[in-house]
Amino acid sequence: MRLLYGIVLYMITPFVLLRLLWRSRRNPGYRKRIGERFAHIGPLPKRPRLWVHAVSVGEVIAAAPLIRRLLQAHPDHALLVTTTTPTGSAQVRRLLGDSVEHVYLPYDLPHVVARFLDRTRPRLALLMETELWPNLFAACGQRHIPVMVANARLSERSARGYARLRRLVRETLARVTLVAAQDSDSARRFTALGARPVRVLGNLKYDLDVPSEVITRGRALRAGLGAARPVWIAASTHAGEVEAALAAFADVRARFASAVLILVPRHPERFEDAFVLCERAGYRVARRSRQENGDGHTDVLLGDTLGELLLLYAASDVAFVGGSLVPTGGHNPLEPAALGLPVLTGPYRSNFDAVYEALIEAGAAEVVEDAEALGAAVADLLADAPHRRQAGAAGHAVVLRNRGALARTLEAVGEVLAQAGRRAASGV
Repeated sequence: MRLLYGIVLYMITPFVLLRLLWRSRRNPGYRKRIGERFAHIGPLPKRPRLWVHAVSVGEVIAAAPLIRRLLQAHPDHALLVTTTTPTGSAQVRRLLGDSVEHVYLPYDLPHVVARFLDRTRPRLALLMETELWPNLFAACGQRHIPVMVANARLSERSARGYARLRRLVRETLARVTLVAAQDSDSARRFTALGARPVRVLGNLKYDLDVPSEVITRGRALRAGLGAARPVWIAASTHAGEVEAALAAFADVRARFASAVLILVPRHPERFEDAFVLCERAGYRVARRSRQENGDGHTDVLLGDTLGELLLLYAASDVAFVGGSLVPTGGHNPLEPAALGLPVLTGPYRSNFDAVYEALIEAGAAEVVEDAEALGAAVADLLADAPHRRQAGAAGHAVVLRNRGALARTLEAVGEVLAQAGRRAASGV
């Protein structure tokens, strides 16, 4: 099965490169550093090394506290962080700077992953969430490099997809030293696919640290828009959701004429389109990419930058989290919840099912089906300050109650490294 998988990968690689070039029309980052995707990387210092892979922005944010703690716990080790997307790469540099090494994760071609591991020589491969790469894991096994899948989650839909390739997936999971699952449902699904051992360690995203500086800057940004004006945010929006947010905003404006919308597209290639749509709707737009904070006359503050989402949440009263009105699976609601904001989501939230269940049960989140329902829900929350504060406080309590995954994951990493050390010493 893995041989067939490798043949297919070699066959589709030219088309993968064409897709990179296609995506680079809007985001030039996709056509840069292509050599890294084939493990053509510069020489790395000859030091013991830990390796963390985080696909994109959300995974990098979740991994950042863990990476910082690993740096403290293993000061004699270099720490390599790989990502898949340019936005993830930018987030690594923004959050971690020069404290870590960084390259793109190479494609899962046998000779490519062999070159990558020969050049990086990690003592541990720690992959965030659901990253299963048959050739990479096999190469790690051949080199006795322990593989840990941290903050692992597996939706019912993804589990059904993996089950269609059960033999290949079972062989891949057999190479994993530990699956550290976010929740019991994910643990059950990984176990059904053949993973051993699987432990429920919790969701690292609950351990988000919101710097006080971010809160202070967010409040200042809010004050600049007009302290008495209601502000809501449509965050991490995808194609189709910008239009929905603007339609909802028109309904909110019918009840609150001074309301402000903070609009944050998920992907940089959508920034300009979002600006055009706002202008066509007749709104006065301030753009964060131009260092514009907005003022009392601003209708829409466009978050067309990277790395400012927490700041923009901190300037808001109500949060709609995107990727959920379209069949994407939703994005992380714990960031606004940690800041005490009531959360709205569309019906597509499979990426964060367990989190949303906890927030909805606590009265901290509400599901809306479309733009009309979104506008009504935002307006109702803006109209009822006591309910809004109660919902926000309930969400914050959910975040605090579920923290602890960071400490448990660090302990598990230490156990995996110690086990690998004992095997190396015994020659196994």
